[in-house]
Amino acid sequence: MAKNYTSEITQFLNDYKTRHPETELRQREGRSRLWDKQLDPELQDGFRAAQVPQQPYVYQTD
Repeated sequence: MAKNYTSEITQFLNDYKTRHPETELRQREGRSRLWDKQLDPELQDGFRAAQVPQQPYVYQTD
């Protein structure tokens, strides 16, 4: 590919980001709302302690 080539999608995204500079901030807020969570270590320990080991041949009912 040529060094100066930019695809239509890249051009569109660059233009969109130029026209809507708040987009990146909104993306970061959305990510933090869904993914960046503080986990309670005691609760996590309880979940690990409550796990039941999986038996081999899960679908065999004999």
